Order: sequence, then C-alpha cells, then structure tokens
Amino acid sequence: MSTTQGARARARIEVTAAIKDEARRQLAAEGAAKLSLRAVARELGMVSSALYRYFPSRDDLLTALIIDAYDSLGEAAETAHAGVADAVPLLRWTTVCEAVRVWALGHPHEYALIYGSPVPGYVAPETTVPSAARVALLLIGVVQDAQRAGTLTEPPFPVGLRPEADRMIADFATGLPPGSALAVVAALAETYGLVSFELFGQFRRVVEDREPFFHHSVRRLALGVGLAEG
Repeated sequence: MSTTQGARARARIEVTAAIKDEARRQLAAEGAAKLSLRAVARELGMVSSALYRYFPSRDDLLTALIIDAYDSLGEAAETAHAGVADAVPLLRWTTVCEAVRVWALGHPHEYALIYGSPVPGYVAPETTVPSAARVALLLIGVVQDAQRAGTLTEPPFPVGLRPEADRMIADFATGLPPGSALAVVAALAETYGLVSFELFGQFRRVVEDREPFFHHSVRRLALGVGLAEG
C-alpha cells in the first residue's frame, strides 16, 4: 500500500469512527428511531452526500452500531470469563452473567439499542448474528463443558418440547441433553430480562439491593440449567 493509500485508509477509519460516535450521541439524546444521517452529517460539518459514502443509509449505520454494541458486550463477557476459565462451570456462568450486567449499566443506550424496543422500519441483517451470539455461545460452552465432564444434571422437560429441543441441539447446542438445551435458552432470556428490568427502571421500589439480587438470580438459573454446586 502506498503512503497516499495508507493515509486515505487512516482518514476513512477516523471519519467512520467520528460518524459512529456522533450517532451514539444522538442515540443517547433522541433514541434509535430518530437517528438521522442528515443530522449526523450536520453535527460533523459534513454534507450529506459525503456521509453517504461511508454509510449509504440510516439502516447501514444502525447495523454498524448494533454490531459494535454486540461485539463490545461479547468482548466484556469473554474477558471476564477468561479470568475464571479454569473454575467450576457454576462460577464461570455467573461471572459471564455479571459481566453482562456491568456492561449494560455502563452502556445503557447501546444496551437499549440491541435489547430494547425494535426500531420502527428496521430489520437487522444476518451480518449481526455472529456478534449477537457471542455471549450465548460462551454460556452454552460452559454447559457443554459440564456435560463432557459428567457434572451436568438434565432438568425435566415436557415431552411435547422434544422436537424443539432437538432443533436447538442441532442448531447451536451440540451435545447437550434436551432438557438442558431448553433450560439454557430460558436462562439466557431471563438473564437479559433481569438486566432490562434494572436498567429500564422496573425494579424501582421493588428491588433495592440489586447486585446481590442479580447474583442470586443468575446462580439460581445456572442451577436450573443443571450445573452442579461448586
């Protein structure tokens, strides 16, 4: 790459980062539904046509912000897990969940973008899936390790859900018993529900000591998945 090409590439990276930063500021101030490329361009002192060379549409910009948010969350969870990678599965599970909560409290608007109300008219493309799956696959991996070690206890489940469990196992929960596959998905949903209730004010005057309450709750969910006491 020539010096000129390298400078252009660096400039593109810098402008792209500035566009995203301004878009995040607007998300915090106005919400995702009101995000506007024209408004972003105006705040950056750019003409709209120049910004379109970086993001052809509002949806392209939203997709970039969503992927960044999922990746930031996934990195936080993976970093926390790396510190307890040799611990028992129960501790690994709760550590990952607690990292999700800490990240959400520190990035409330980005959390709302990926786990809040859908943005009217926007449909997330398949390119968001790998980033969105990082935390889920990390927790599924913890349960798979427990299964391989022979310490996982399969929860009971209704026979009518066996086809759904089998589909989950084939799609993303390889090697798990059916009851555990179903329980993992439910536990993931409940974990994000706990975070959302706290972040969006639903625990006000209901749960005051929220950190220990969250720890107790995700530990209970881990036991419900079939992880052993540790």
